[in-house]
Amino acid sequence: MSLLVFLVAIPLALAQTEIAITSYDKASEVLWASPDGFDLTMDIYTPNNGQVSYPVIVMFHGGGWLINNQSIMDQSCDYLATHGNYVVCNVNYRLLGDMENSVTMDEIIEDAMGAILWVKHHISNYKGDPDRIIVTGDSAGGHLATVITLQGTQLNSGGFDKGPDGFHPSWLPKGKTCEEIALENGMEVQAAIISYGAFNLYEACKHGFESAGNIFWTLSNVEPRGIFGNEVNSTDHPEYYQKVSPYYQISNPTVLELPPMLFTVGDKDNTTTPTSIKSFIKKLNEAGYYDTLYWEHKNRPHAFLDSGSNPYLGIQFEKDAPPALDVMLAFLNGIFYEK
Repeated sequence: MSLLVFLVAIPLALAQTEIAITSYDKASEVLWASPDGFDLTMDIYTPNNGQVSYPVIVMFHGGGWLINNQSIMDQSCDYLATHGNYVVCNVNYRLLGDMENSVTMDEIIEDAMGAILWVKHHISNYKGDPDRIIVTGDSAGGHLATVITLQGTQLNSGGFDKGPDGFHPSWLPKGKTCEEIALENGMEVQAAIISYGAFNLYEACKHGFESAGNIFWTLSNVEPRGIFGNEVNSTDHPEYYQKVSPYYQISNPTVLELPPMLFTVGDKDNTTTPTSIKSFIKKLNEAGYYDTLYWEHKNRPHAFLDSGSNPYLGIQFEKDAPPALDVMLAFLNGIFYEK
């Protein structure tokens, strides 16, 4: 589907979609893993509208891999759970500054992958359908959702211990190895929504992400350092950075079939620009993936899905998030409820 057709089709889909408001049950701070003793939790929202089971949205928050936790997505998850027929999982993962500023980017990705596997093996207890998983996230969370979608078969029991050979999820089903999960395509998701995501950490780190010029280090109150520790850098070890950059990890449909993907971004976003999002979509299309949709949020900057308000960016949830969330729900309803 072309970008032009999508921009026309979304308003029509919204006009034809009747959104019913419903209540939900919320399981808060559900412990799903404790890598190296660091507890990871998620909040799980289950709608109360009588369905036996629901597709599942797994949400990863943004914050430059250095700040925030799942609470920054509380209002977005509440909106999705009350306006759509979906179980919603709002996930915490480790940040770079956690564990005395020792967490590496591959470990963050492994947390996100572990959350997907945990959801697939436990979400039926919350009326979720493990065969209908949607992965989503904004900014840094959009990066994690993209890695899961494109690189879910790049698993390795050794993780990055001997180099960037593959990821070892922070949670594995009992009796399964990383290689067995990869062979079974056990990380497969049925849809992905990427909101103003970051796709090229290699370039970002070449241009100062690991330095004091990146304000997120200051906001997280930790010293700037390499995202793989101080022994690895983007000049001498580009393979590490490219392994965690979806821009360099696009295969082709004969190797891996991708689900439908929706990309959203504010047209005033100076952090992950519309140009960068379109460039990534073009790369996907050139590789043979055409089930990619694009939507621009007019007159909005970065982080328009965040809870509360941000005076610096001039955004407020009630004003800025619902139009984007309605587009997301229209996209998902077209996949899961309008066949």
